[in-house]
Amino acid sequence: MKIVYPSGATPLSDDDLEGLIPEHLTTQGALNAWEQENLLEGREALARRKPKDLLTDAAIREVHRRLFDRTWRWAGRYRQRDTNIGVDWAQIPERVRVLGDDVRYQRDHDVYGKDELAARFHHRLVAIHPFPNGNGRHARFMADLLLGSLGEEPFSWGSADLNREGGPRDAYLAALRAADQGDYDRLLRFVRR
Repeated sequence: MKIVYPSGATPLSDDDLEGLIPEHLTTQGALNAWEQENLLEGREALARRKPKDLLTDAAIREVHRRLFDRTWRWAGRYRQRDTNIGVDWAQIPERVRVLGDDVRYQRDHDVYGKDELAARFHHRLVAIHPFPNGNGRHARFMADLLLGSLGEEPFSWGSADLNREGGPRDAYLAALRAADQGDYDRLLRFVRR
């Protein structure tokens, strides 16, 4: 299967592609549709039974597993190679643990407002890029789960499909790059647009 990656996406390695569960998929369109169905089922299952503490390594892996478990054999497992984005793969477990500890402290001590807390959590999780695929979708859903646990509505995420090339995806990536430089204003505007 030939896959065309949108800007900012992490290409899958041949080993990652070997982890595709449904063998009948032969086109990228079919894979995208299958993955989307898997995401919807995972979201429904997680709406019924959320992890108790979203900020743990186990919860972060469990949410990814539930979102992609019918698509990828490696769903919920951290990547085992370096990619075009993200920390060195060997640092992933430690970085995820530190992220959870930091956000738990920030939440418990009201360091940021709820939206900013969730947006910063999302940004750092995307920057770690713990999984071979689905990091943006996973991190957006994790931020929405965090907001829900705080009694807030999920983000609108620009009210667009961020997996397609073009305006909303470009605006989202620009907001993430600004956050990389410590400027969260664009990301905060984008998530509620």
